[in-house]
Amino acid sequence: MPANSFLPANGAATPAAQVLSVSELNRMARELLESTLPPMWVGGEISNLVRAASGHVYFTLKDASAQVRCAMWRNRAQLLAFRPENGMRVEARALVTLYEARGDYQLSVEALRPAGIGSLFEAFNRLKAKLAAEGLFDEAGRRALPRYPRALGIVTSPQAAALRDVLVTLRRRAPHLPVVLYPAPVQGADAPARLLEAVRSAGRRAAEDGVDALLLVRGGGSIEDLWAFNDEALARALRACPLPVVCGVGHETDFTIADFAADLRAPTPTGAAELASAGWYA
Repeated sequence: MPANSFLPANGAATPAAQVLSVSELNRMARELLESTLPPMWVGGEISNLVRAASGHVYFTLKDASAQVRCAMWRNRAQLLAFRPENGMRVEARALVTLYEARGDYQLSVEALRPAGIGSLFEAFNRLKAKLAAEGLFDEAGRRALPRYPRALGIVTSPQAAALRDVLVTLRRRAPHLPVVLYPAPVQGADAPARLLEAVRSAGRRAAEDGVDALLLVRGGGSIEDLWAFNDEALARALRACPLPVVCGVGHETDFTIADFAADLRAPTPTGAAELASAGWYA
């Protein structure tokens, strides 16, 4: 529709000119924005973030000289692999649109990733979707932890702070409970293969070692630091392990593929120890 289709050539209104309602104008503006601009990636810093009770997430995306309001609906927000926070630099894949009720120009966000590490998040989401489609993360396949385990296995680095956290927690809650360490590096190029072998070793030796449950733990870090836990072979090994597995990797807001593959996710290594010793501590 030509921009001047409702005005005569001289720009003056006439009694015969069509008069739009505000609702009609806003609908036209929204349709024009959505049909003209394709979905695109937009980078900036999050501010004014609000998590609504409905599950929708609202925030402002800004740079040094401009800002734009953003909305991420619940069905998209619940798929996020991280927890957005104010001040975080992100890249949003979004549709430019207009909220008709207020006439506000905004972005309807379809996907969100931390800035600068987009390729890792894309790889994470592809693998997560693939394994989920195979049923690897189905609730029906998850095993309950034994209420009174005879011993616990731990897969982590002997030098990791996570191991100290787990041992301190177990000494406080269940000092009689033996632990067996299956050592592996938790970061670096060889970490995925070494973690995989440690999990398999724990499964093979479970009866001999008297271990009834396995803890896979490490402390927090960046997505690069935690990348060893996003390994496909490791995820499959966790599901195939004869022992129920508790994954306590990173902090509460960190998620890895191992978290989804394990029988139970804990927010931290300490949380993993608390879950595994819950029966003895009750």
